[in-house]
Amino acid sequence: MSGFSDAERERIRTELVAAGRELFERFGFERTRIKDITEAVDIGTSTFYRFYDSKEALYVDVLVAEREALEASIAEAVAAADTPREEVQVLLKTTLREVRSNPLISSLIVDGELRALQDRIADAEGGEGIASATNGSSLPFAARWADLDAFRYDDPELIDQLFVSLVFTARSRNAPIGADSDESYERVEDALIETIVDGLFAGE
Repeated sequence: MSGFSDAERERIRTELVAAGRELFERFGFERTRIKDITEAVDIGTSTFYRFYDSKEALYVDVLVAEREALEASIAEAVAAADTPREEVQVLLKTTLREVRSNPLISSLIVDGELRALQDRIADAEGGEGIASATNGSSLPFAARWADLDAFRYDDPELIDQLFVSLVFTARSRNAPIGADSDESYERVEDALIETIVDGLFAGE
């Protein structure tokens, strides 16, 4: 990429991802314009296209960064747990909290936007595009839990899918039967997690 040093390219790309994250979180993907992003980074539109082919491509980088941050947060929480039961509890608690508080994480996990974007870009490029670089986000703990005699399931893929399906409950406050306050929701969520963990470790 002529005209920029390696340090300048890294700086601009980092700033684009940071600006994109803030704008996508605040306004959503559809309402965020490339012009909004370039103005935030103080570059021209033509410069943007030297780094990204489209707004979708930047959004993929933002979502991948969010996924990596979530995985790091989960790994840190799980590492501090003393038992497998506590590991599952903190994983669910951390994930549900992030889905509730972070619209990008909600889009990533609940709406599956990363996969949809990967497929859209791959179709536009007539091949796999960037999708192959970002496929797969299985829980690093699932295989270890699956090996435990006390754990109900021995299929890591099933465990992954089970936990992802549980995340949809993070939106229960928006449903007619959902809790009507943060305090009430916390009680519901804690009871749900306790029930799920008791079921997963029914062999103990």
